[in-house]
Amino acid sequence: MKTSINKSSMNFLEKYLNTPSPTGAEINGQKVWIDYINSFVDKIHIDNYGTAYAIINPSAKYKVVIEAHADEISWFVNYITEDGLLYVIRNGGSDHMIAPSKKVHIHTKKGVVSGVFGWPAIHTRNYTGAEEAPKVETIWVDCGAQSKEEVEKLGIHVGCIITYPDEFFILNDTYFVCRALDNRIGGFMIAEVARLLKENNDTFDFGLYITNSVQEEVGLRGAEMITNTIKPDVAIVTDVTHDTTTPMIDMKKHGEIKCGKGPVITYAPAVQNNLRELIINASEENKIPFQRHASSRVTGTDTDAFAYSNGGVPSALISLPLKYMHTTVEMVHIKDVENTIKMIYHSLKSIKNNQDFKYLKV
Repeated sequence: MKTSINKSSMNFLEKYLNTPSPTGAEINGQKVWIDYINSFVDKIHIDNYGTAYAIINPSAKYKVVIEAHADEISWFVNYITEDGLLYVIRNGGSDHMIAPSKKVHIHTKKGVVSGVFGWPAIHTRNYTGAEEAPKVETIWVDCGAQSKEEVEKLGIHVGCIITYPDEFFILNDTYFVCRALDNRIGGFMIAEVARLLKENNDTFDFGLYITNSVQEEVGLRGAEMITNTIKPDVAIVTDVTHDTTTPMIDMKKHGEIKCGKGPVITYAPAVQNNLRELIINASEENKIPFQRHASSRVTGTDTDAFAYSNGGVPSALISLPLKYMHTTVEMVHIKDVENTIKMIYHSLKSIKNNQDFKYLKV
């Protein structure tokens, strides 16, 4: 069976990660994803808000979803001063603490305008006994303009989206590093599952819906919409989760998860127990290492949107350990990526057409 990430896969991953795909404006990233997965599937659809789903065996009545989300965090231009500085608000969970001194791209109808997040020099900051930390309302973008009029001539207006331009690289032959691994690495992994199914000539008697949802970072909105469109019978969601062994994270609170030790299987009310056990059994049978994580109340991922839709869809979450979430240097272990692809692949191979995941039959 072919399993390894190949050269074509890597070219896709780099192009996909380097293409901006901010929440609410994911279209360019979706184009890259569709172009790659197109030859592995029977049909592709895209909904009104940009969620893309590729289908294998579209005529089947029983529908299985594997899903990731396509959007990355970003900023909106919120206010332009008379001196030509831009103040911002979040588009998703953007971290104001990392913003100062970062280069940015401001997306306009005229094209991309470069800028930087400014911050007073250490020599000039007004010390009051404690260092003042950046806040959303105190950080600003400088695009080199001298006035509001100059800013507007560049095509910048309130509502323009701002992204970071940091690009993909491999660290020490061990880690993939980039902004927006949360969660375009998930889009990469489900596309790789589609590739493996095609190259291994695998067939199913159910329909497989490989779904790349939009707007997860603002409340699981894309998944909320698409689950009502597809109406799946089963959903396996993949997203990233925190490597809790990095400094300043309390493992008594967040559990112990470490990059390099395998994908993470989640225990939570939204995770259907029998589906989760199917994934665990498939992983153990195929000697795929994995970790376990417990989530209180909600998973905080698209799993919740699928699970609580359409009267309740059996759903499970497979997470990829990640360091430094919502920064421009998010890191995932290459072995974990490969093992997550294998876990999803073998889980699909274990699902039977019309499989009933109910706990109790009456």
